[in-house]
Amino acid sequence: MTRRVLRWMVVSGILLAPEASFAEISCSRDGLKAATDLYIAAQTKGDVSGLPLAKGLGYVENFKPMNIDEGLIKKPMKIDHHRSLLDTSTCQTFTEVIVSDKANPYALGTRLRVNHGLIAEIEMLWTTTGYWLFNADNYLKYSSAEDWGTIPAAKRDSRATLVSAANAYLDAFLEGKKDLVPWGYPCNRTEGGMHTGKGAADDSCDVGVPSGVNIANRHFVVDETIGAVVAFCTFGAGNATGGSGAPDTHLFRVENGKLHYVHTLTHLLQAAGPGRGAGPGKGPAPNNQK
Repeated sequence: MTRRVLRWMVVSGILLAPEASFAEISCSRDGLKAATDLYIAAQTKGDVSGLPLAKGLGYVENFKPMNIDEGLIKKPMKIDHHRSLLDTSTCQTFTEVIVSDKANPYALGTRLRVNHGLIAEIEMLWTTTGYWLFNADNYLKYSSAEDWGTIPAAKRDSRATLVSAANAYLDAFLEGKKDLVPWGYPCNRTEGGMHTGKGAADDSCDVGVPSGVNIANRHFVVDETIGAVVAFCTFGAGNATGGSGAPDTHLFRVENGKLHYVHTLTHLLQAAGPGRGAGPGKGPAPNNQK
């Protein structure tokens, strides 16, 4: 075989080879995992050129549609921790991202929707210094230490059970019927950075839950494999007596039908919180980063 022929074969192979990263995107578990991997790479570099974006992409930050070129996704970040939910039933993902960089700390909750091998929607909710109870160091400390591993198939809760557990918790904010919430023990809650629980067997998430607040506009992403469900929602309907209406995510880990971890991100300035306006809930002032 001559060098010229060999060179032609190599070049032809490169030209004909599909984009491997793009081809992997699908609604299968592996395909959705590939999508989240590409998202993490894009967010790390602040460069979306490696994302297989659909024409007419919907890009949303804190419930407001915007141009992706003006979005936070174009900001390079050193990501310290992330975990993803893969929802094969609705072809969606959710990725919790923690950036503890002292100069530009962030906590992100990012939803992707895949359609025929392309990313059709990117929705991001973010918080940073000055936002409700934000403390990236605390969030990183507690989130990275938790076990959100795969649950054996025989012990997995159904999609309906996971959504029901999330709804029961969120409904308690309005109705005050906390006895209907499937509390697990121990259960730990991390809200922006404020953490409940001391590592004891009786740690409870049934603390500091206000009443009279309608957690509205719920949209769920569910991953039965890891017993996780997240709700994109608003904290109230946006009035002084019923919550701020701030963009919010509530992420839950459910085991045997019981809540064990709750993570909350709220896009609300601390100055608009309890005692200063209509904020998310009751609780002590945050231990913000210096």
